[in-house]
Amino acid sequence: MSVAATPAVIGELAQRHLDAAYNLGRWLLGSEDDAADAVHDAFVRALRSAHTYAGGNARAWWLAIVRNCCLARLGARGRDALHGAVDVEVAPAAEALSGPADEVEQRAEAEQRRTLLVHALQRLPVEFRETLVLREIEDLSYREIADVLGVPIGTVMSRLARSRALLQQALAASLPESGHGL
Repeated sequence: MSVAATPAVIGELAQRHLDAAYNLGRWLLGSEDDAADAVHDAFVRALRSAHTYAGGNARAWWLAIVRNCCLARLGARGRDALHGAVDVEVAPAAEALSGPADEVEQRAEAEQRRTLLVHALQRLPVEFRETLVLREIEDLSYREIADVLGVPIGTVMSRLARSRALLQQALAASLPESGHGL
């Protein structure tokens, strides 16, 4: 992307990274509808500020705008929303319900593990959840995450370590309730 970003270039960028933007929004806001609205707001904001783009990682620039729109929505909900958990719906995979009995059981157990993981991730504070989502789900580099979050790489590394530790604790706490191992 050149320094003089045009609306067409912004549109292409948004389209290319739409899944990542929507996914980040859904994890931060906890709602598909809110995520769609935030991504739309981010697109409008990106179009308006295209002239300010100074080069660099365009994906990180776009995701930073999406993140800021999500945080603005969370801020409008109140202080607790910025520090609390989200409730992302976890739909069971349809394929887990069909096939031979032993395969169905294995898929059902895998689905249960996935649900436990999603719920544990949902309970993380937003700064840890967003860092983990950007790294583990969106596969951004530490540098890209630092650019999206506007923090030093060392902060990204410490947040990732803390996020992983908190996630492990949450999963360990949920295992006795479920009776299943991950």
